[in-house]
Amino acid sequence: MFENVPEYISTAADGLWITVGATVAGIAIAAVLSFVFGLAMLSRLKTVRVIARIYVEIWRGTSEVVQLYWVMFALPILLGYRLVPLLVGILVLGLNFGAYGAEIVRGAVQSVPRAQYEGTIALSMTPAQRMRRVILPQALVEMVPPFNNLFIQLLKGSALLTIIGVSELTHQGKEVLIPRNVSEAATIWTVILLFYLLLAILITMGMRWLERRAAALVGRQPTKRDSVFARFGGGKDPLPAEQSKGGLADLRRKGGE
Repeated sequence: MFENVPEYISTAADGLWITVGATVAGIAIAAVLSFVFGLAMLSRLKTVRVIARIYVEIWRGTSEVVQLYWVMFALPILLGYRLVPLLVGILVLGLNFGAYGAEIVRGAVQSVPRAQYEGTIALSMTPAQRMRRVILPQALVEMVPPFNNLFIQLLKGSALLTIIGVSELTHQGKEVLIPRNVSEAATIWTVILLFYLLLAILITMGMRWLERRAAALVGRQPTKRDSVFARFGGGKDPLPAEQSKGGLADLRRKGGE
């Protein structure tokens, strides 16, 4: 049962790099779109808010499978030329998960205490300076954990690219299974599952590092438990330095001053 595992791993590895490439490119597109449309939904201009909301609702409210089929088979009819399946997959992943990410950005920015906005106005900062130097650094700390989940979902969503003919990890699993006995399916799909798990762990480790950096940027220090276990996904969100030293009572007292 296990004598062919090296062959399974070798065949799956051929699709692993395509999965990694599609995931990284999809994450890059999704991250950019998340910030662009997330901030656009907070714009003072109604037209900008409406355009951003239309994008979010279309890509968040329709099936990812149908999106792949539409961009792969319907869009070429409108454009007059065929599209490369891998590029279609990356584009759909970025657009789809960018819509979810836009809501994460919008919610994180709105979660920043109103007093922070008022302070930036008192300091005569321009709107761009307020967002770049005060609001976004604090909102970023709140964004990282949900973005971690979003990017792992994007990784798993890359398996759907097999339906448009992309030879990614799941596609390679099916290819190696076809000439085999059905009894070997458990071994083959366990190998594929472990590959996805490894990639998800790597994403989590990277996002945990980013979370610590973002916390340090706004003066927060991770607790001892965070520094030891955060890389394994078990740490708590970093606490403000005031909360770790003085407790909730101090925070309430300061809020009332």
